[in-house]
Parts: sequence; structure tokens; C-alpha cells
Amino acid sequence: MSQQEQQNGITEELLIRRAHLPHWQAGGSVYFVTFNSRRGPLPPQARRVVMQHILFDHRKRYELVFAVVMPDHVHLLLYPRPCGPGHWYDLADILKGLKGASARRINQLLGTKGQVWQEERYDRIMRNDQELEEKMQYIFENPVKAGLVARAEDYEFFVFPPVE
Repeated sequence: MSQQEQQNGITEELLIRRAHLPHWQAGGSVYFVTFNSRRGPLPPQARRVVMQHILFDHRKRYELVFAVVMPDHVHLLLYPRPCGPGHWYDLADILKGLKGASARRINQLLGTKGQVWQEERYDRIMRNDQELEEKMQYIFENPVKAGLVARAEDYEFFVFPPVE
């Protein structure tokens, strides 16, 4: 348990229960997703690998709206694509593929082994355009708030879908 969690009074039992909460999925919805590194900050070359893997399934299993790869976590805005009438790609499967493939490549790159990403993630269905705009702004300002750059425009690790 982290020091922050201890300070907030979060018990081990509560963490276990929280990790088993259901993740709701609604076809055609936009999701704000966050997942964290188990290793702390990742070096720039590893973050570039994550950016490549985020773009890999864009237009295949999901439509990417916007993402940022921070040193120790990732924020995504995406919506799963339809995979049949009334069915969409599963968000859990999308993230399993993204996290698994990027972890393998990061381990190869860094000459390491083991898990790169925490199992659990935070996800939220965007309920309206205002909430979507707020999350886009949050993602864009995240590197500035973290003290990584003075201006968001100067941060290298934003992921925008390619213009077609």
C-alpha cells in the first residue's frame, strides 16, 4: 500500500474490493481510461513505444480521440468500434492487448522482465460533450500540472489520431 493510500486511510481490504468492481461498458460510448506503471517513471524511449502501441489498433478495434503518455501513467480517450450488429470490441480486451504488447516491447527495449502495468485501471463513460471536453482539457494540461513542461504544446508524448 502506498504512503498516499495509507494517509487517506485506504485499507488493504478496501483496495482488494476496489480492484474487483465491475467496469461498465455501453456500446458506442467514449471512455476516459487511466492505467499506471508498476515500475514508476518510464524512460522516454519506453513512452514512445507506448505511443506506437496506442496508435496500432486505432481504426481497427477502437477510434482514438486523444491520449497522453506520462512518465508513470497513461490517459486515453477512445471509443470501441463495432465488431458486429449491436456489438462493440470489449474495452477490457482492448486494454489487455495494448498493455500486453507495449509491456513486451518495453521489456525487450530495456532488457527487463515482468509486469510493466498495474492490472487495475480507471475508466469512465463520457456522458456528454461537456464532460468529454473537460477530460480532453485535463489530458492536455496534465504534463504542465505534473511540472514536466511549462507549456502543454511542448510535451512530446501526446497521441493524436492520424488525419486521413
